[in-house]
Amino acid sequence: MIGNAHIDAVWLWPWQEGYQEARATFRAALQRIDEYPDFIFTCDSVGYLAWIEEHDPELFAALREQVRAGRFEIVGGWWVEPDCNIPGGEGFVRHALYSQRYLAEKFGRTASVGCNVDPFGQNATIPQLLAKSGIDSYVFMRPQPHETALPGPTFWWEAADGSRVLAYRIPHEYCSPAGHLGVHVGKALAQLPHTTDPLMCFYGVGNHGGGPTRANIDSIRELDGSDQFPQMLFSTVRAFFDAARATGRDLPEFSGEIQPHGVGCYSAHSGIKKLIRHTEHALQAAEKWAAVASAATGVPRATDQFEHAWRQVLLNHFHDTAAGTALPSAYDDARDQLGEARAIAARLQNQAIQSISRQIDIPDEERMTPLAVFNPHPWPVRTTVEVEFGSFLGNGGIVAEDDAQNRIPVQSARSTTVTGGRRRLVVPVELPPLGYRLYRMYPDHLTVPRPAAETDTVLENDHLRVVVDPATGWLSSLVCKATDAELISGEAARSRHAVVLNDPTDTWGHGVVSYRDVIGAFTPVSVRRIETGPVRQVLRVCSSFGASTLTEEFVLAAGARHLEVRVTIDWHERLRMLKLRFPTNLTEVTATHAIPYGHVERVADGHETVSHSWVDVSGTLSGRAAGLSVLNDAKFGVDVTGGEIGLTALRSPAYAWHAPQPLPADGDYEVMDQGVQRFTYRLLPHAGDWRAAGTVRAAAELDQAPVALLESCHDGPLPQQHCFAAVSDADNVVITVIKQAEEQTGDYVVRGYETAGAAANATIDLPFLGRTITAEFGPHEIKTLVVPRDPARPAAEADLLERPTAAAEAVTTDEPEGERE
Repeated sequence: MIGNAHIDAVWLWPWQEGYQEARATFRAALQRIDEYPDFIFTCDSVGYLAWIEEHDPELFAALREQVRAGRFEIVGGWWVEPDCNIPGGEGFVRHALYSQRYLAEKFGRTASVGCNVDPFGQNATIPQLLAKSGIDSYVFMRPQPHETALPGPTFWWEAADGSRVLAYRIPHEYCSPAGHLGVHVGKALAQLPHTTDPLMCFYGVGNHGGGPTRANIDSIRELDGSDQFPQMLFSTVRAFFDAARATGRDLPEFSGEIQPHGVGCYSAHSGIKKLIRHTEHALQAAEKWAAVASAATGVPRATDQFEHAWRQVLLNHFHDTAAGTALPSAYDDARDQLGEARAIAARLQNQAIQSISRQIDIPDEERMTPLAVFNPHPWPVRTTVEVEFGSFLGNGGIVAEDDAQNRIPVQSARSTTVTGGRRRLVVPVELPPLGYRLYRMYPDHLTVPRPAAETDTVLENDHLRVVVDPATGWLSSLVCKATDAELISGEAARSRHAVVLNDPTDTWGHGVVSYRDVIGAFTPVSVRRIETGPVRQVLRVCSSFGASTLTEEFVLAAGARHLEVRVTIDWHERLRMLKLRFPTNLTEVTATHAIPYGHVERVADGHETVSHSWVDVSGTLSGRAAGLSVLNDAKFGVDVTGGEIGLTALRSPAYAWHAPQPLPADGDYEVMDQGVQRFTYRLLPHAGDWRAAGTVRAAAELDQAPVALLESCHDGPLPQQHCFAAVSDADNVVITVIKQAEEQTGDYVVRGYETAGAAANATIDLPFLGRTITAEFGPHEIKTLVVPRDPARPAAEADLLERPTAAAEAVTTDEPEGERE
């Protein structure tokens, strides 16, 4: 019997109320500990302990004493109980990194049991994330038995890389009534098998905190002496898992994700989903540049500032916040907290980048404006950047030159301001891995911008040919020239793209498997070309439905292998959903979805499911292997039916509405996602499957775009093009993190993961440290390396807490940098 108090930091109340309730709950738990010598309390969120420490040191000291005495158990090892689908892979890592370090510092121990009893489904990477942060067991509740069958209440849960934890699904509920527990325990037993193996039941008043009551505890003592109930022990989650292992029996195994529960949570409240995605990536990019600048230019350590920013993100990973199921005012607070984190990231990134750019050698040259472009990825990136300038370059044509004096075309676009005095320019760039390149921009009166032929609805470059049908506002043809494969034609070309569905379900989407009740579609109002030039072509399609409008700008850059679509929605529908559908002619389809630091294949049966920055359909087209990846920068809900992908752009249920509670008949309630929102998606057609197409890296390039910085002329020791870090020999390894170590040792941390399910030996060049490392990645493996600044100390493999692992020196080797040149 596990005495706990599930505390929702935010739900039907603001975080300030959750803050107070944590204090009240822990005080009550200490009272029960004093009153009942065999009672034990379990706490599962490290962030609540940090709250207590910052405002009630007396209570915090008392908690530490009971932790030492074994009466106050700390499990979870994460900052809060996060939504287990929405955070990115690195977001989950930071839950463990900062939480376990906090526990070690304040309590002299770390958590060994993961605990997420309330979140709405469990992604397939969790066992690896847990195992690599010192956690060997995991307790959860959702999805429940009527939603997903599992091989038993206690089982080995295995990730794709082979990591596993011993898992337990809580029966019935994680909290209980305040009174007698006979009915509560009876319902739990009804979901459990008849066995002599140990079983576990949580009790205690929860959600708004509270914890075990005297009546709860007294009833356990009573029921334990009854012949109608099994032996009942006041205990800990750790003791349960130890007892489960000690039976010596072979426990069943389960691999993959444990889904679904509340599929509407994948799309409820578009704003929080976008803020979380963008803030996570802003921090990761800023950490890379801060790490480089610390070694290259002496910028001071900023690990404390990054930790503060990440803690704001972790708090807003809380399941009712990230899932979109909290009250409206919670999202005002979330906007401010995540805004603070993004501001910290922007400030530290700017400081780092400008400390580098000021040292680039840029000779003074008349009528020249220097532009430094920084690539945050440790692989080469070819893309376009948009920059706005004052009018000092004049109003005529513009041309650029790179560091090799190659002439680069520059294209004018409409400025974001209509007041004049500024120009918006589009510049094609080819950037070295995690580095920068300087472009020199000049007035060019020989170049005259070509006017757009507004009625031309064909976009074409060396790789793609796209035709937009003015009658539908969607593509009537999408040809990948490498294979001459036509992905959209015939029935697929006639399918509706922006469809509106009736969605009378609650905020969570309880009981929903898929969204199919189509009631209409956006119809085009205008289709016109707004840009034509040597850098890119842009078509704008404006559509409407009821009181809502949709604008999609189709952008095809010269040399691009993808079609970018920039979306602006002004939505005014209630209890409805907008799906953007991408039909193809593919057959024999395999659907693959991005998840935190990994991917999963799912049946293409039209069920609503969750994906991160990409989803792919690969199959057969005219007898050849082909496919389509859809990348996005802000969305998570998708469905795949055969060869058609449906991206859930938004849904507008009532806030925090939980069925079967009826909505007010007079319609006087607030619904989500009203007004304007913006996001971007990209269509990446390909031969073969998504692995060969480089889908994972392409999605990363959308999530973390290059930074273009207007510079001035000055002397400096740095060349006009430079690489600070690169990964080679393994296209299936993506390095996501380069940061300074948490300990002030001068070490650096490099983290990446294997993306394709195939072992790889990756060479990681770190010129800014003068180091080259070779690391072996197993299939689906997340790997962390600690790289000392001192070249005499070898790099070593570490866990997610940045602690060396036993096999460290066998996994990585250093090579002199010169031997790689």
